[in-house]
Amino acid sequence: MLNLLKSIGKEKLTEKFTAAVVYGLLSSFAMNFFFIPGHVYSTGIGGLSQIVSTLVINATGHDFLPVSLGIYLFNLPLLVLAWFQLGKRFTIYTIFTVTMSSVMIHFIPRVTLTHDPIINALAGAVLMGLGVGYVFRNNISSGGTDIISLTIRRHTGRTVGVVGTAFNAVIVTLAGALFGWPNMFYSLIVVFIAGRVTDAVFDKQKKMQVTIITENPDDIKDAISEKLHRGVTMIRGAEGGFTHARKTIVMTAITNFEYHEFRDIIKKNDPHAFVTIAQNVRILGKFDEDHP
Repeated sequence: MLNLLKSIGKEKLTEKFTAAVVYGLLSSFAMNFFFIPGHVYSTGIGGLSQIVSTLVINATGHDFLPVSLGIYLFNLPLLVLAWFQLGKRFTIYTIFTVTMSSVMIHFIPRVTLTHDPIINALAGAVLMGLGVGYVFRNNISSGGTDIISLTIRRHTGRTVGVVGTAFNAVIVTLAGALFGWPNMFYSLIVVFIAGRVTDAVFDKQKKMQVTIITENPDDIKDAISEKLHRGVTMIRGAEGGFTHARKTIVMTAITNFEYHEFRDIIKKNDPHAFVTIAQNVRILGKFDEDHP
């Protein structure tokens, strides 16, 4: 484990840990200021933890399984799955986000700001959407159904965004069936608003065309193929207008989700490369829309 952390590097670990702390704060504010006090049920593993915690309290009169502990317990088997199926680095980053969220939800006091369930649903959804969008921008995961979706896609090659949708549909239905159908309506508000805010903060499917002028085209090509699983087009024999040095033009297309990894590839393989990026391009032809 220590060797793994050293291989990641202090700068990247700090970057990922900072993103996890921000996510932990935003998710804990959503839970402790709006969802839990307002009896509004979130989505994903957080929503499942709320439902189970409420059932335990109703059955025993005691909070033996708080939401914070539930989030961690329900994520544990998924983290084990991620370790063996999605890679150790991915799992380390996800452990950061799950841990920060659970710890902060546990220790930040619950405050009732309003008794209006619609306001609680709206405000909590905005905060949760901001948190999820922020970790996506930093190329890490908040755990939960993301792990299941990525694992299935790795083995089948198919887009499986339906996994998260189906899981949230179960949470929404359970909230309505167990605690009253108005709760289903409030949870639907959370699903809709959180999703829109996440997309506004980070649209992982925004496509970019990148053009790299480099003296190390083969290293860059191999790294893009290995780490991003993207194809490239190479134009050899380009000449610098001022230096007349021979260079190669490497062209590819990536998603916004892949940008940070792409930037690291360039820094490692040719920090002196000249790179241009065209945002929001349209692509005709084969392009994996749901690539991690």
